[in-house]
Amino acid sequence: MTEVIETVRRKARADGQRNRALLLEAAKRVLNEKGAAVSLDEIAQAAGVGNGTLYRHFPTRAALVEAVCQEDARELIDAATHLAATCAPLDALSAWMDAFVGCIATKQIVAEATNALLSTSLDSTDSSCADVGAALTMLFDRAAAERQIRGDVDPLDLVRAVTGVATINSRPDWQDNARRLIGVIIAGLRQNSST
Repeated sequence: MTEVIETVRRKARADGQRNRALLLEAAKRVLNEKGAAVSLDEIAQAAGVGNGTLYRHFPTRAALVEAVCQEDARELIDAATHLAATCAPLDALSAWMDAFVGCIATKQIVAEATNALLSTSLDSTDSSCADVGAALTMLFDRAAAERQIRGDVDPLDLVRAVTGVATINSRPDWQDNARRLIGVIIAGLRQNSST
């Protein structure tokens, strides 16, 4: 009897994890397509689950948006680790900034997705924001340690500048503008070779 109960619990846990993943994937897709005002019912329908399942995992819209943002944060953290292991320091920093633009470009909810990161310091109690900040700082510090860039800048200023372009520019080519800005910022941070 105990084995049967444990099997049922494992199946319920697996189903719950699968439903949560389906909801997050659908939320990203639907929020991207329709913006932050989309109904939670549409997200549940897109995930192929009932409203009760959605509310069991995410009792409020804010909880769902926060979970989507945490997933994006995890992707940025993983990208920093990968880039640090496979690229030269300055290339890794530039590529991560490009990934950051890609992350906010996939959202029409840029303000919700980035506000927490930009309004916190690196020692924030929000672990996903602090972890993204730490990932960026790690890449920045590697490039500074190699004397490829100046080290007297707050690394978060890089994302603040790029996010500023995203939030104030409603033109469809804002991503191109943001990527050009990354190039300008990186050029401004480069160490003078005689230093």
